[in-house]
Amino acid sequence: MPDQPSLQFPGGQDPRPAADTGRDAGAPGPVDTDSAAETDAATAPAPDTTPAFAAPLPVPLAARPRTPRVPWWAGLLGRLMRPWIGLKVEPQAPEALVDHRPVCYVLEDYGLSNALILERACREAGLPSPLQPLPGDPLGRKRAYVALSRRNAGGALALAAGMAPSKSTHSESLSRLLEAHRLDPALDVQVVPVSIFVGRSPDKNNGWFSVLFSENWAIVGRFRRLLSILLNGRDTLVRFAEPVEVRPLLAEDLGAERTVRKLSRVLRTHFNRVREAIIGPDLSTRRLLVDKVLASPSVKDAIADQARRDNIKPEDAWKKAHAYAYEIAADYSHPVVRSASFLLTTVWNRIFRGVLVHHLDRFKEAAPGHEIVYVPSHRSHMDYLLLSYLLYGRGIVPPHIFAGVNLNLPVIGTLLRKGGAFFARRSFRGNALYSAVFSEYMAQLVGGGYSIEYFIEGGRSRTGRLLPPKGGALVMTLRAYLREPRKPVLFQPVYIGYEKLMEGNSYLDELSGKQKKKESIWQLLWSIPQVLRSNYGQVVVNFGEPIHLSDVLAEMAPDWDGGPVAEDEKPAWLANTVDVLAQRIHVNINRAADVNPINLLAMALLSTPKHAMGEADLLAQIALSKQMLVEVPYSDRVTVTPHSPAEIVAHGEEIGVLERVAHPLGDVLRVDDEQAVLLTYYRNNVLHLYTASAWIACCFLHNRRMSRHTVRRLGRTMYPFLQAELFLPWNEDGFAERIERTFDVFVREGLLELANADDGEVFARNAGQTDEVFRLRALSHPLQQAFERYYIAISVLAKNGPGTLGAGELESLCQLAAQRLSLLYAPAAPEFFDKSLFRGFIQKLRELGLVKLDGNSKLVFDERLAVLAKDAKVILGRELRHSIEKVSPEAVRAVPAPPPPAD
Repeated sequence: MPDQPSLQFPGGQDPRPAADTGRDAGAPGPVDTDSAAETDAATAPAPDTTPAFAAPLPVPLAARPRTPRVPWWAGLLGRLMRPWIGLKVEPQAPEALVDHRPVCYVLEDYGLSNALILERACREAGLPSPLQPLPGDPLGRKRAYVALSRRNAGGALALAAGMAPSKSTHSESLSRLLEAHRLDPALDVQVVPVSIFVGRSPDKNNGWFSVLFSENWAIVGRFRRLLSILLNGRDTLVRFAEPVEVRPLLAEDLGAERTVRKLSRVLRTHFNRVREAIIGPDLSTRRLLVDKVLASPSVKDAIADQARRDNIKPEDAWKKAHAYAYEIAADYSHPVVRSASFLLTTVWNRIFRGVLVHHLDRFKEAAPGHEIVYVPSHRSHMDYLLLSYLLYGRGIVPPHIFAGVNLNLPVIGTLLRKGGAFFARRSFRGNALYSAVFSEYMAQLVGGGYSIEYFIEGGRSRTGRLLPPKGGALVMTLRAYLREPRKPVLFQPVYIGYEKLMEGNSYLDELSGKQKKKESIWQLLWSIPQVLRSNYGQVVVNFGEPIHLSDVLAEMAPDWDGGPVAEDEKPAWLANTVDVLAQRIHVNINRAADVNPINLLAMALLSTPKHAMGEADLLAQIALSKQMLVEVPYSDRVTVTPHSPAEIVAHGEEIGVLERVAHPLGDVLRVDDEQAVLLTYYRNNVLHLYTASAWIACCFLHNRRMSRHTVRRLGRTMYPFLQAELFLPWNEDGFAERIERTFDVFVREGLLELANADDGEVFARNAGQTDEVFRLRALSHPLQQAFERYYIAISVLAKNGPGTLGAGELESLCQLAAQRLSLLYAPAAPEFFDKSLFRGFIQKLRELGLVKLDGNSKLVFDERLAVLAKDAKVILGRELRHSIEKVSPEAVRAVPAPPPPAD
């Protein structure tokens, strides 16, 4: 590849429509600055420098000469083409890009259809006609446009034969234009790049056959172009870029040949970048990426090690690596993606009652110039399809998706691979060659500027909570960036919220203790009719606050100089950086949560013993839950359903979540036991939003009076455990501030009252079973079982004593105690005895120094753990504490063998 030219263009290229950005949507920019917010496809690397020259300010259209008439033949052909061509011009006001000077347009390739489309776009925008010569006709062809390459009628045949269609190294007309400027110092032409795409828009319901003739990377012949116009011409996009200034380029005095080559290279890079942004990466990238992966030093070394270890020929080890690479690699196909978009549009309209997207415009503002890594929450297999579908539908190239090999099913795996999925085995352990190939493939994607999507939870959440993050993909991304820190990386958290899950029944089985069923093509085909007959409500996709990797590195690795880090080098700060990054991703996913009607119904109904409420009580509780989010907002990216409580109840009945039981004293709304287990999933989606209100409610559940100071002090003590479990964004002071604001809301709503109005330091709840006490109890319920789990762990530790249990033993005993408590007393949510939640609590105890490991890897503790247990008595009732202490098991100790009998 030749060296990248130093020529720069003003205004960095941004393929978004002007309506989204408020600025020019198609200006060329520095080669390394892919400012497409919708994509980060592979781009040619180049240094990031400031523009060398910029266009002068535009002048009013009235100051320009009147546009002369176009040739008669062009008018005739234009009228013939008009019924078949529907234009979308970007930016919305392209005439503002140029001034009174002559304009020469640059197309990517020649073609009569391109010329006629360009002429119509210019006429409708009030721009000079490309079919009229420039002053003095410096091009010598009685027109005002040039092209970088000529459309080759045999291009399609060449591609079919495995050969690349021929392209000239640069345009002769462009060379003549530059020479005319040298000969005439008064000549000053604005060179405006224009990209034309026929059949890109995914928003129209084109026929399936049209997909075969949609825009792609091939240089097609006249017949295929004609079919493309007939089938897809109504979805034609014309994108104008900011003009290139010729005079500053000539002032560099590079010589005629070097100047035209330099300008041609930069223009071609611009066109490639726009094409990648509009239609996605080149379809040949799978083979190219595999070749790069196998040629990398790390994979070569792994192949040599494999050959020595297995005592096989290097060629055989290379074949194994080649097979691994093809097992992993995506095979992105634009026609398949476009066809899938048509199919999914039909499916979504049938099974969903709408798919809403929030904050996408804010993502577009942050994304330009970055390698994008999408990190969504993972709750359903629909997550893969939904996010890619939404991005594609908004003109954003779908990312390459990190998928589990369990989805590489016959037919389905091929379709997913064509849609950008690449597959990973569940474990790389014991297979150094596979690990090297996969890591290098990830590095090639990051280094090549491809957008990537992966789920750092590692699997789908069965409880509705975010699962503890796994750092494997983050480590690969971070090491790939450090190996070649060229393009900055931006992590984009995405929250995906469902009202009803397709996998709900299978999750219910798994939560009940049944084994997870292995995915199969027959299982999928069998489920399709049932899925298409179901109503899954509405889906909401919220884009969270993006995370810039450079900011995390500046904080965690202040001594890093920004230079490359060798693959075999392991900086001391790497592990902590991955942990902090994973934590922030989860925090920002939670800060973009959506509160839908089913979340609010679950919060209310699960707080009652029989999962039922009178209609008036249910409406009041939903209204209170919504009011809490308004009065004490969690973040500016949290969205809440606009429906009234009555509409929420009606919606729950419509999609089969809620059952109404008529009664003379008033209707009762309820859910059965099986549905209640599923509703815990939707409650857990938004549990973190109500932490402060639930905490205060818990404090007054068994205490009629409490001081403000005590609630804050206990809140600070318990907050580290809640923060670790729910991925909360504040520090202890921030949580205390939210407690204060929540107190004000509770007083206004009548849930609490000031016991001493003079100092305002003591609060009290109503005595007896009033409506206010009922609502307070409902607010406390989501966190109550978390505190019960904490007390179980403390009780088991205390009962067994220091130096007795290892961390793993404590987890198992806690799980057994929680299961027994649920069986003997009140049924609990499935996550109540989730071992991973106990593991997180024990880990936080160790981080805070409340428990430590001794020399035998056993947990030891001191009197501070007893203080924590004493604080728990404020929150948990005496009867519940006694029940927990009673079921807390002791570890089985080995009984010493009796001494041998005496002789």
